[in-house]
Amino acid sequence: MIKNYNYLIVGSGLFGATFAYKAKQSGKSCLVIDKRPHLGGNVFCEQIEGINVHKYGAHIFHTSNKEVWNFVNSLVPFNRYTNCPVANYHGELYNLPFNMNTFCQMWQDVKTPADAMAKIHEQRTEAAAKIGGLEPRNLEEQALLLVGRDIYTKLIKEYTEKQWGRDCKELPAFIIRRLPLRFVFDNNYFNDLYQGIPIGGYNALINKLMEGVETKTNCDFFQKYKDSWREIADQLVYTGPIDEYFNFQLGRLDWRTVTFKTRIENTPNYQGNAVINYTSHEVPYTRIIEHKHFETFGQAVYENPKTVISEEFSTEYKPGMEQFYPVNDERNNALADQYRALAANEQNVIFGGRLAEYRYYDMAPIIEKVLNLELQ
Repeated sequence: MIKNYNYLIVGSGLFGATFAYKAKQSGKSCLVIDKRPHLGGNVFCEQIEGINVHKYGAHIFHTSNKEVWNFVNSLVPFNRYTNCPVANYHGELYNLPFNMNTFCQMWQDVKTPADAMAKIHEQRTEAAAKIGGLEPRNLEEQALLLVGRDIYTKLIKEYTEKQWGRDCKELPAFIIRRLPLRFVFDNNYFNDLYQGIPIGGYNALINKLMEGVETKTNCDFFQKYKDSWREIADQLVYTGPIDEYFNFQLGRLDWRTVTFKTRIENTPNYQGNAVINYTSHEVPYTRIIEHKHFETFGQAVYENPKTVISEEFSTEYKPGMEQFYPVNDERNNALADQYRALAANEQNVIFGGRLAEYRYYDMAPIIEKVLNLELQ
């Protein structure tokens, strides 16, 4: 057969879409396939009641890389959304990330940075004494050493246990290497210079990235092209699960997944914020996303009399579900290294992205990584 394409790209998420854009700009031919019925991977947005609903969970673009920021804005303009999540613990509301607003909400006698530092130092000292100055043996001990008893109990412990499905004493300490504390009144979650959401939603960005590129949806690589891709393309760009590519020959990697209960509410403003985390076990979901607030601000929120919310539930992955988060324990890290070694020896195959590398990525680093690739 005559090869039709320079690249067969498996997966139309940000890695695959950005690669397709770069290849097209370089005069290369591509075919992008995706097993889902839509393009865009996990950044895909579904229109409900005139609102762009983040179908696979909240995605907030943030970066300090001016080149990446200028690149995405050259395709579609971004708005000025600033991520300022709130935590709800048994009805008590706390600003995130941990900052002076959080500390003043947590402790009535804390009014100044010095007050907050003293309170946290006192609780850190208490935690260190309990383990006798030894290295922390689990996530709970590590978190207590970093932020103390009160913040850990109300804002970390039960939320983390819901996320991972395990008691914090059973989770390795290295999962929480640092917990930033800000002794200023600043609710902006990210430290990056730039952040926002594409105006019109992420579909607008994906459509621009793949403008003029041939695509096929509802197309499963393993059913159609796994054994024959070399007959139609010079190189493969693979963004699916790395263990699946190698037919799980070394064993299956573990993942956490997220399920969503999305519904329309007959109110223009359900919770007053895009993201509210629920940090106690009494609420089964980890957070509620109100999608309208990613793109609508101020009084404009009330122009649409309805809103759409999604409750997020963290669960163990089972085959057939979507893989969301790598489980970075010793077993999975060692197994992932073995699969990466196999991948390094695959001829004319580029493995890229969260699933193919078994690494958690924010969006901007994925785009940066593709922009820095040298095409052959």
